[in-house]
Amino acid sequence: MNEETTADAASRRSFRLHNATVPARPLEPALYLVATPIGNLGDITLRALETLAGADVLACEDTRVTRVLLDRYGIQNRPFAYHEHNADEAGPRLLQALEAGRSVALVSDAGTPLVSDPGYRLAQQAITAGYRVIPIPGASAPLAALVGSGLPNDAFLFAGFLPAKDKARRDRLSELAAAPATLIFFESPHRIGATLLAAADVLGATRPASVCRELTKTYEEFRRGTLADLAAHYQQVEKVKGEIVLVIGPPEPVETDEADVEAMLADLSKSMPTAGAATEAARLTGLPRKVLYQRLLEIKNADGR
Repeated sequence: MNEETTADAASRRSFRLHNATVPARPLEPALYLVATPIGNLGDITLRALETLAGADVLACEDTRVTRVLLDRYGIQNRPFAYHEHNADEAGPRLLQALEAGRSVALVSDAGTPLVSDPGYRLAQQAITAGYRVIPIPGASAPLAALVGSGLPNDAFLFAGFLPAKDKARRDRLSELAAAPATLIFFESPHRIGATLLAAADVLGATRPASVCRELTKTYEEFRRGTLADLAAHYQQVEKVKGEIVLVIGPPEPVETDEADVEAMLADLSKSMPTAGAATEAARLTGLPRKVLYQRLLEIKNADGR
């Protein structure tokens, strides 16, 4: 992040579209969180290109990866490495740039910054220090997988990576089992088979799902079916390749008798506090925790407890 002359800065503040060179306007001081393509480099936005070219400082996870994108669009800005291994050293330098009134753009290797990458820490520090944080939206693997999966998208929950160990993975799936939303996970190719088996056991064999692989790339694939069908398929695949997003549909609505719910709440409250009983009842029934909590309070008040 060396100082440069105004002339030097102006000469590099441009990007190329086909055969045309487009000047980029200087940016106001702020931390810009810039989404970059998840595979197809054509998925960059014009606003993102202008931000990458116009920023005083460009921070990224891997300078080699970001350089490929910059070269594609003729951007001369020199990327500065910021990742989980150097955050303690690089983070303060980026904050100092903001303090000096400079614009800082942050990108991850692919997709939207802060989604399963170390940028969250820098953004939090910038907000705490009172600097503007401006998102530059664009490509997102979870959203691309969701809209391509064919599964309900009126409510969804992105849960990142599941634990690597089987018991912890199953425990996490159990926590999410009753969530009234489509579930979205990142998964590695060598664990997808085991994850599908665990999901079929915990969430139900007939629950619909989609394995979304190599999104926006040459060999993009959406494999849709029940969890049982998908688990069976991936047990037969010798080697799975590429980046994967697993999308699992929401649970079927369960018709629950009010008297049964009250009996469950009363029984649970015998062995745990009110909040805990409501949380457990919500997990078992899929009903809103807030509603169950209020109902349990009413039951206790009626009983004089």
